[in-house]
This record gives sequence, C-alpha cells and structure tokens, in this order.
Amino acid sequence: MRYRFWLVFLVFLPAIFCRASWAEEPRFCEPCVRADEDFLASDVLRGRGSATRDEHLAATFVASLFEGFGLEPGGDHGSFLQKAPLPNPLPDRVQRHLASFENVPRTETWNVVGILRGSDTKTRQDAILLTAHLDHLGVGQPVNGDSIYNGADDDASGTTAVIELARVLSQGKRPKRTVLFVLFGSEELGGFGNRYFLDHPPVPLDHIVANLEFEMIGRPDPAVRAGHFWLTGYERSDLGPELAKHGAHLVADPHPEQKFFQRSDNYALAKRGIIAQTVSSFNLHKDYHRPSDEISKLDFAYMTTVISSMVKPVLWLANTEWKPKWNPGGKP
Repeated sequence: MRYRFWLVFLVFLPAIFCRASWAEEPRFCEPCVRADEDFLASDVLRGRGSATRDEHLAATFVASLFEGFGLEPGGDHGSFLQKAPLPNPLPDRVQRHLASFENVPRTETWNVVGILRGSDTKTRQDAILLTAHLDHLGVGQPVNGDSIYNGADDDASGTTAVIELARVLSQGKRPKRTVLFVLFGSEELGGFGNRYFLDHPPVPLDHIVANLEFEMIGRPDPAVRAGHFWLTGYERSDLGPELAKHGAHLVADPHPEQKFFQRSDNYALAKRGIIAQTVSSFNLHKDYHRPSDEISKLDFAYMTTVISSMVKPVLWLANTEWKPKWNPGGKP
C-alpha cells in the first residue's frame, strides 16, 4: 500500500508542480497561435463572411474558448455573445459590396464579449479594452479558381491575438483593472458590430481608459525595424510611447497616407472619446481582400513574437493607475 502511494505521488508530482507554476506565472501558449489560425482561416469557415452563419460559428468558437479560460460573460442573457441586428434595408454601399459575394440573407451580426474583472477596489472600475474583428469577406468571385476569401491576416491574426492575450491574462493573479476581450462582427460591412457594442457596453464607456485593436499582424512590415510593429495614430496620444517604454515593440505607423487610424474598428470608439488605436504590421501586401490571404502566407514566428511581446505591456497597463490622454489636436 505504501509503495502504491509513493508511485502515485511520483507520477503526479510533475503535474502538481506544473500547475502551481502555471498559476504563479502566466505562460504564453505558442502552439495555440497556430491552432487558432488553423480553424479561423480554414476553408471550413468559408471566409467568415460578415453577418453569415460562418461568422456566427467563428464567434461561437471564440466564446467557447473564453468560457474555458474562466472569463465572465459580457454578452446577451448571461452568454459571451452579443447579437446585433443589421439595418433593414442595408445601405446601398453595403448592398453594392455584397453583390460580388455569396446575397444569402444577412440580418444580424455577432460580437463576442469576455470580461476579466479587476481585483482592486480603487481601479477595477477602469477597463482596458482589447479588440479585433472576427469577420471577413466570405465566399465571392473566384480568383485563380479560389472563391473563399479566408482572411488569414485580415483579421484572423488579430482575433488570434485577442484570444491568446485572454488566455494568458486569465491565468494566475487577476490584474487590478478590468480587462474586456471583444471580437466585433461585420467590420467589413461598415463596423456594425462595434456600433452595437458602443450602444450596449458591459461597462460604462467612460470607464474604458484605453482600447487596443489588433488588425493584420500576420506578416512583418519591412518599413519598420525587424521584430517591430506599429500603432495607428501613434502621434495622437501618449499611449503608444508609454507602452513602448514598458517593452512593446511599437513604433509610429509608417504609412500615414493610408489613413489606417480611420480604417479600423478603433475609430468609432475614438470618436466617442476613448483612447483607441490599432496595433498592426500590414505591409500593403497584394493578398489584401483576396482569396490568397491564406494561412500559408503568414509568418508564424513573427506573429507569435508580436502577440507574446504585448503580454507584459498590457499587464502593466492593466495594473497601473496611469491613464493615457490625447495629445493636443489628436482627438478625432
């Protein structure tokens, strides 16, 4: 009997220490980056078309992960999902856009909302918002025989970043500030998901001290130093420089002529007064909004570096009392 006890103890000893270590110090899951992308950008999801069943499946996948991480649901009726109705009829510009893609009925879109509640009574009312959009273009006009617009870089890569930051931050000791992990639907149709979120936030909007959107981080941009990436509207606020001081490999957007600050979900939040900017490394590649934006084109070593290097800066932001502010003339 004594022999059996020690045998069982020795077998489970590594697992016991591994669990204790995991709880004390959050670890980044490198294989999970590839696993997330393999599903989100697979042909099975048919390009996650805005406001389609495929977008809903992607949202359900993320919701199941958030539940497994132990996050608090921030969606409808105690769930992780927000169902947002689309305008009826859709605006003409949206209908023209959809004419090139598979005229299935599109009446609602889906957001995913997970909450890591802050631990400090003084700062827990503050919230950090980490976002990306989980939709893409879906099934459309074939190019070289391929009709599935997978959106591996745009924006399965950003969705993966939010998932993996949620995985890491949900381990161990909770940060002082509340952290919201939100994936928006129907960005490609005109930001209908983020509009609904702004009208139905899980915390008051004036409690959100900063928003970091993650968009197209799957490939390095040769316009910046190796291993670095950029923040849209870097000069508009003191958020980017402060995150860089705390280890983020962030630099100014090298493509100001593209007006990327205004072209992502962050912009709608910024117009409501939230310090909201987008982390990206889009290098203006030719696969943008084409079926060739596939997993095979991603640089997983780089993408993993981008996400993992943001863990400590985001943790710092979630634990400090410092609040970012707009620079003079920076607020849109």
